[in-house]
Amino acid sequence: MGIIVEHVSKRFDDFQAVDQVSLEIKTGSLVALLGPSGSGKSTLLRLISGLEMPDSGRILLTGRDATHETVQERNIGFVFQHYALFKHLTVRKNIAFGLEIHKAPQGKIKARVEELLELVQLAGLGDRYPSQLSGGQRQRVALARALAVEPKVLLLDEPFGALDAKVRKDLRVWLRRLHDEVHVTTVFVTHDQEEAMEVSDEIVVMNQGKVEQIGTPAEIYDHPASAFVMGFIGPVNVLPSSSKIFSGNGFESPYPEVFVRPQDVVIEIEASDSTVPARVNRIIHLGWEIQAELAMDDGQVVTAHLTRDRYDLLKIQPQQRVYVRPKDTKAFPLFYSI
Repeated sequence: MGIIVEHVSKRFDDFQAVDQVSLEIKTGSLVALLGPSGSGKSTLLRLISGLEMPDSGRILLTGRDATHETVQERNIGFVFQHYALFKHLTVRKNIAFGLEIHKAPQGKIKARVEELLELVQLAGLGDRYPSQLSGGQRQRVALARALAVEPKVLLLDEPFGALDAKVRKDLRVWLRRLHDEVHVTTVFVTHDQEEAMEVSDEIVVMNQGKVEQIGTPAEIYDHPASAFVMGFIGPVNVLPSSSKIFSGNGFESPYPEVFVRPQDVVIEIEASDSTVPARVNRIIHLGWEIQAELAMDDGQVVTAHLTRDRYDLLKIQPQQRVYVRPKDTKAFPLFYSI
């Protein structure tokens, strides 16, 4: 049993940060709390850690009720966005800090530190100080320090948010591999949809203090439970259900808005019964795919994504007349602004 959150709420003055949240995180899994700023994801992480206490509800860690336990009693490793390393201590001393606080034998401390230096790919850098490391290396030291005391649960709050895009990408791959080696139940907070999709076993999508959906990355992307999830996870076109792009497909919706992923907008050179005309406004080369901005005759602007092979076959150019149709659509009762 990993982490169970039962009907947990937390309010700060007039702001309801977490509102009756319930979820279960399996032992050994890596779960992302994903949502925009103010959605409650960081507050929920702090409630799990013991840095905040809930107004109501329960939190169970590895089978025991930890709702009123202190941070120390919960045996949790916590990694912050800005490393929080001790500048006056070497890498080796930073990693050993928690073990020394717990008065572990010196032989055990030395062996554990060397093991972790290897695990986080910093062997040979143990005598350096944080100022002598790159941002990515510092974050790996912070992770090693959190793992040193062998926590039952590892919590990461926007762990890569302060790093540049290339380093974030590399560390995402590294974190996934690290988790597959240590199998610590891990929860990390992020507002980066790609990061959550790439790293996690499951994603908890949060909005306005509530859980919108829990599922695997594939489930969240392919079968969104709400308009908010559809709009937040990946790019999407939001069109009125009366738009002419749907007319040739016999599509009818009782809801005012319809969602179409850019990769589900099909572009043809010749008209057919299922297509409507559009003009190519702009072509954007994204390396592995091509993005086309299309203006339809009714004034709607639609974004389409094409593979390189499809683009090379169509050879479309700006201002060219083309014909489009949706391959897949989704509609929901409500649409929440992001």
